[in-house]
Amino acid sequence: MENALLIGLSRQVTLERQLDVVANNIANVNTSGYKADSSLFEEFLKSGAHEDNFIGSDRSVSYVQDRATFRDFSQGGLEETKNPLDLAIDGGGFLVVQTAGGERYTRDGGLQLNNTGQLVTAAGNPVLGASGPIVFQPTDHDINVSPDGTITVQEGTSRTDSIRGKLRLVSFADAQKLLKEGSNLYSSGEGPPQPDIASQLRQGFIEKSNVNGVAEMSRMIEVTRTYTQISTLLQQQSDLHKTAIAALADVPA
Repeated sequence: MENALLIGLSRQVTLERQLDVVANNIANVNTSGYKADSSLFEEFLKSGAHEDNFIGSDRSVSYVQDRATFRDFSQGGLEETKNPLDLAIDGGGFLVVQTAGGERYTRDGGLQLNNTGQLVTAAGNPVLGASGPIVFQPTDHDINVSPDGTITVQEGTSRTDSIRGKLRLVSFADAQKLLKEGSNLYSSGEGPPQPDIASQLRQGFIEKSNVNGVAEMSRMIEVTRTYTQISTLLQQQSDLHKTAIAALADVPA
C-alpha cells in the first residue's frame, strides 16, 4: 500500500478515537463533578518502503499516533441547591467511597441516605469518613457539614449538636494517573492517596461538569469534517492508482 494511504489511514484511526473522547464529554456535560478528557497526539516516524538499490537513503514517513488521554481537573462551576446532602469540593480533593472493588474516589457530591441511614452516593456506594461509613439515626435532623468535612446533627428534641463523623478528603501527587472506572469513580492507579487538608466542602452546592458544551460540539464538527476530507483524499489517491494501472495495462503489443 502507498505511503499516502497509510498516513491517511493512521490519521483516520486517531480521529475515530478522538471522536469517542469528545462524544463521551458531551454525554457527561450535565454530570456533577465530571472532568473533561482530551486526546494527545504525537508524530510517529517510520521509514518507507525499503529497497537496496535506491541511490539515496529512504526518508522517514510521518504518521499520526494518539499518545494518551489528558484529563482536565480544573474546578467546575458551583450550583447552589440548598440541599444539605449536596456537597461541592472547593479545591483538588476527592471524596472516598466504598465499592465492591475497594476504595474509590469521586468529585460528585450529590449524596443521599439509604434505607439504613448510611450516607451514600447516587449509585449507592457508602461515603467514607475517618472511621468508616457515616450512619445517621432516624431522629437526626438539621444536618450540618463544616468546610473540613465534620458532620454534626441535632438528635430528636435535643438542641445539642452530635457528631456523626468526618468525611475523608484525599488528593494525589499526580491526578493524571487516576483511572476512570465509570459511575463518576476513579481508582488510584499507581499513586496512593494522601489526606487533603487544603480542600474545603461547601454544603448545599453541587460542582457542575467542567465540560464546555459549545467547545465540544465545535470539536466534534471539526473532527467529523476532517475525517470526511481524509476519506475523500484517500479515494482520490485510490482512483489515481487505478487509472495508472489501467493506463500501463493498455500498452500496444
